[in-house]
Amino acid sequence: MDNKATAPSHAMSVERKKTGKRPLKELWRRIRKPLARSRVVKQLLATVMAWAVRFIDLTNPRVAGSHDLEAAISEYSPAIAALWHGQHLMGPAINPRKHRLVALFSRSADAELNALVAEKLGFGIVRGSGGRKGVHDHRKGGAQALIALKKTIERGCNVAMIADIPHGTPREAGLGIVTLARISGRPIVPVAIATSRRKVLERTWDKTTINLPFGKSAVVLGEPVLVPGDADQEELERKRVELTVSLNEATRQAYVLVDGK
Repeated sequence: MDNKATAPSHAMSVERKKTGKRPLKELWRRIRKPLARSRVVKQLLATVMAWAVRFIDLTNPRVAGSHDLEAAISEYSPAIAALWHGQHLMGPAINPRKHRLVALFSRSADAELNALVAEKLGFGIVRGSGGRKGVHDHRKGGAQALIALKKTIERGCNVAMIADIPHGTPREAGLGIVTLARISGRPIVPVAIATSRRKVLERTWDKTTINLPFGKSAVVLGEPVLVPGDADQEELERKRVELTVSLNEATRQAYVLVDGK
């Protein structure tokens, strides 16, 4: 009798293992599209998330060894700030509010909420794709996005881009950001942010890191990358690798600072 009673439960457990589906993930998939269509819900979520980002930043004081953002802004502006996917969630909070900054967000539904949060934290927004391997998909607004960012830089405003390609190789820079540096003539400044208390979402492609409150934080700037205006494809590739190395080293240093290792 006990075996019969537990058989359905065991079967469901086996089926869940086979499919790899989790109840919460399935629930999110079911409600994501209806939520995405509700402007009121998106605005409410963005407001809550913006306050959460501010709170997390407030409760994670900078550790000794963090870089001086004001000094870097004064030295390099207008510049292109480069961050990694999954390591960028605190990016909007660390920008000194008196300095206007415009960030590139993709046109995907998932990125729309992130863009709304950034706007509430004082960022200007450009929607589009930085392009894969230097080839811009017009359907994703890649070329238009880079032109818009170039014009923003020409007005003296700093811009920010995620350096790696969505769902590509994590922590490996794409050519979109180095192309922007070439056409704008401005430096790329790698930016790494880390907190001592965090949750890493291991199942995500980029190992998204959720920063948590009541710890300590570090902001580390990597060696700036300058791209000549006459750079050919070989030079662009060298600069892409240079940016990858610089941003990865800045990320490593940031975690060393907050973890004390």
